[in-house]
Amino acid sequence: MREFRVYDTLSRELRTFRPITPPRVGLFVCGLTPYAEAHVGHGRVAVVFDVVARALTAWGYRPLYVQNVTNVDDRLIERAAAEGTDPLALAERHMAGWLQAMEELGVRSVNYYPRATDYIPEIIAQVAALVDRGFAYVARDGSVYFDVGRFPDYGRLSGQRVEALRPGARLEVDPRKRAPEDFVLWKAAVPGEPSWPSPWGPGRPGWHIEDTAITGRLLGPRYDLHGGGVDLKFPHHEAEIAQAEGASGERPFVNYWMHVGLVEMGGTKMSKSIGNVYPLRQALDEYGPWVVRFYYLNAHYRSPLGFQGSETLDESREAYRRLAAPREAIRRARARDAGSRERDLPAGVAAGAEALVDRLDAHLADDFHTREVIAELFGWGRTVTELLASPSGASLSDDALDTLERPYEWAQRMLGLWPETPPVLVGEADASAVIEAAIAARARARARGDYAEADRIRHDLERAGITLEDRGNETTWQSNREDAGRRP
Repeated sequence: MREFRVYDTLSRELRTFRPITPPRVGLFVCGLTPYAEAHVGHGRVAVVFDVVARALTAWGYRPLYVQNVTNVDDRLIERAAAEGTDPLALAERHMAGWLQAMEELGVRSVNYYPRATDYIPEIIAQVAALVDRGFAYVARDGSVYFDVGRFPDYGRLSGQRVEALRPGARLEVDPRKRAPEDFVLWKAAVPGEPSWPSPWGPGRPGWHIEDTAITGRLLGPRYDLHGGGVDLKFPHHEAEIAQAEGASGERPFVNYWMHVGLVEMGGTKMSKSIGNVYPLRQALDEYGPWVVRFYYLNAHYRSPLGFQGSETLDESREAYRRLAAPREAIRRARARDAGSRERDLPAGVAAGAEALVDRLDAHLADDFHTREVIAELFGWGRTVTELLASPSGASLSDDALDTLERPYEWAQRMLGLWPETPPVLVGEADASAVIEAAIAARARARARGDYAEADRIRHDLERAGITLEDRGNETTWQSNREDAGRRP
């Protein structure tokens, strides 16, 4: 297993990662409250932790990656009432769109997307444990609150001091609470809202309790790595620590905390509640998943990420094309007659490829510095372009081309920066060979029943101006360059 370091928010330092039970790694990331369509800000957290999970797997660990779905919540109930639909049905509708977006973005590392409502027995058991241990109290209406004053470490993760937590923008004034900073674990039922029976009367979970009930069941009372957006440090993650450690008596609840910087639009966090959002679906349809994924990874995950709508994505698309072009040049070089290609790489270039892969891996092992990885790949692309454009470039052997492509293969495995079948760059020479390769890959995906992958390839081709038509066992294509091809 590869040793690596991660910045732990709780200790505020870079720490060497040591799993509790190697090689297994319990990984939990706070997921969606799907009361509305996902926006670009949501996608960043998902892509960052997809890279973490990919790297863990490649380095010899065995991650169990869980991302919850808050499918019962005040906002869901309000939106469903406004639309005249059921809150759980509304959540599933938006969740279907999210899962489709994740499939397109190549985020396939999540093992479970547990819904909060599927863990009501675990939630009730954890609330009961907190009441029994004196960390929670029951209000007269049957709601249950966590007594923050009973947990001295509350505020340690975010740096907030309990005595500073007074009613205001972030704390709801509630006469049922003993203290303003206390938070609800179980909400007494309201007519017309979803509810479940409990020892304190019918009700539903508060926001924070579902996460620790789910992880307690799937990952245990202690696990390795918890992730989410930096905006969740307070109060959500503070509440999770208090709940989990209060209920189980075991600590630390989580060994490492990773927080992702916010996507900011107009200098403010992109947020559905504020309304300054750019739909993720729109970004994927207009620019394609690989441009969006590149946008997220071309920055260190802890840094804020500015977003100015189409202007930002236009810049990312141009940068992505420059990053991908040398790899496409390698693929085109392979399409030439192999009999005329027998030249080896210069020794310095071959050694440089091997050294580069080691550096890329080292950047990722140093707190997942994807921006440094991408900068190195741009540099390698210049080397590749110059070499292939030289007189000897046309006669490089397959082994030589394999060596040139090795850093890109590493980037695909670890960062998912481009599809398994390379994107079509319309207007470049020999594009037909790339299109044929994509159609062949799509046929293989359909043959093995992987229709999601087949649809992804078709979608990539359509964005590049290539239209496919299936007729029996034959697929034909047309492009805006008015040439056509055929693949049985």
